[in-house]
Amino acid sequence: QVQLVESGGGLVQAGDSLTLSCGASGGTLIREFPMGWFREAPGKDREIIAAINWNGESTYYGDSFEGRFTISRNNAKNMVYLQMNSLKPEDAAVYYCAAATRVLATRAVKSRHEYDSWGQGTQVTVSS
Repeated sequence: QVQLVESGGGLVQAGDSLTLSCGASGGTLIREFPMGWFREAPGKDREIIAAINWNGESTYYGDSFEGRFTISRNNAKNMVYLQMNSLKPEDAAVYYCAAATRVLATRAVKSRHEYDSWGQGTQVTVSS
C-alpha cells in the first residue's frame, strides 16, 4: 500500500474548472501503479470517475464523466491529476485518489475493489 495525498479541492461556481492533484507521501513512487479518481457525495456510494494505467496510455471514464473530466499523470513528478470542467452543483462531493498496487499495471482499473490505497479525500463544493 501507498499513502496518497489529494489537493486542489475547494469552493467554485457552476461552470468553473478545477484541477485536483494526487501525490504520494513519504517518497513513495506511484508511477508504476494504475491510479484512479473517485468521488463520494452525501448519501451516495463512492463512484469511479476515471482511471489511468501506469504510463497514461490507457484510460477509463465512468458514466457521464468522459468529455468533462480528464485524468492524466506525470510520472516524472510522481503525480496524478483530475481536470474538471463545466462544474455543476451536483459535482459537489469528496474526491478521492486511489492506487491499485496489486494488479497488472498496464490496464486502467475500473473496479473500486481492486484499489488498495486511498487518499484522505478533498472536498469540492460547487455553488449555483
